[in-house]
Amino acid sequence: MVIETEAIEPKSTTKRQRRRGPGEGSVTELPGRGWMARLDLGYENGRRKRKALFGKTRAEATRKLNQALAERARGMPVAFPKQTVAQFLTEWLDKVATPSVRPRTATRYRELVQLHILPMLGRSSLTKLTSLDLQRLYTVKLAEGLSPRTVGHIHRVLHRALGQALRWDLVVRNVCDAVDPPKVIRTEIRALNPGEARRLLAAAADDPLEALYVLALTTGMRQGELLGVKWQDIDLDNGSLQVRRTIGRVRGQGFVESEPKSAKGRRQIVLAPSAVSALRQHWDRQFTERLGAGALPGTDTLVFCNGLGRPIEPQNLLYRSFRQLLTRAGLPRMRFHDLRHSAASLLLSMGTHPKIVQELLGHSQISLTLDTYSHVLPGLQRQAVDDLGALLATDRP
Repeated sequence: MVIETEAIEPKSTTKRQRRRGPGEGSVTELPGRGWMARLDLGYENGRRKRKALFGKTRAEATRKLNQALAERARGMPVAFPKQTVAQFLTEWLDKVATPSVRPRTATRYRELVQLHILPMLGRSSLTKLTSLDLQRLYTVKLAEGLSPRTVGHIHRVLHRALGQALRWDLVVRNVCDAVDPPKVIRTEIRALNPGEARRLLAAAADDPLEALYVLALTTGMRQGELLGVKWQDIDLDNGSLQVRRTIGRVRGQGFVESEPKSAKGRRQIVLAPSAVSALRQHWDRQFTERLGAGALPGTDTLVFCNGLGRPIEPQNLLYRSFRQLLTRAGLPRMRFHDLRHSAASLLLSMGTHPKIVQELLGHSQISLTLDTYSHVLPGLQRQAVDDLGALLATDRP
């Protein structure tokens, strides 16, 4: 096995090498020691960076140089023996994570890396990072008051990043595989029962956002999906809605429109008659309001927006609308996301097949649906067993 190290200048060469620009390479014979291919990577912080690749023959050294040049052309990083965790994670965030995930997720990745990972591990050598280093990181973060869920997020970011380092041959193994993140205690889901859901909808009657709450409880759509719906996504005549986008506020970027959370998130939803009726009333109200402002709504207009046609601020939705609605309905405080849980729980309690609920919610896998709403299943199992027993019952003499 040929060990790659930093470039070593040959003691003597038969011909003086010309100065090469960034990204160029050269192959030089090392008398009695084989051949060295050197890749010049330019300057960083005022210092010239080089990468040396060694081989027993000129052909072997040239092959390694060509491979390094090809990887660099594809945007892959070139490994250095002294590469730190900070250097790798910064490059991974810029070249891999940010282009491949939603903007809000990329921002969260960067926050976890900069605030929690780099202060402890940033100066460590990437190739010398150990599972014990990660275990100490998790222990310290828990002691600092971070929740097990947040530490679990840190673990998943590191696992994903080091998995990429493994595929790039920068490390020999993913040290996250030998570390167990802290166990997260599942919190009980707060879901409305049928009576509470009716009270909420009754309190929302004639509210400017009545249609939003009707959709939330009858479709289980996420908040970002609801705020991203445009009139062109809705077919009121056929009673259907196409989920095509999600809108959310990203720190430092303002409102960002992105794809749904997963491939299953791009879905068509059948609307309940009550939702169709609420949307028709909402269109009439929006048409009248925009007519007075001199700008009629079009197919590309957001269904739920402020007076200027811009997205609704999530914080305004929570504090100025949803919490006041809960108070009017006499219901305890809950998250807006719990309306999604309520829709799923109500459907499952009615005997709706979990596969239908999965498709309605846009879950990537049915196992996620069953795991999230396992609290509903025991009652369904009892009902199913009772129904089966009644079906098979026979009169005995």
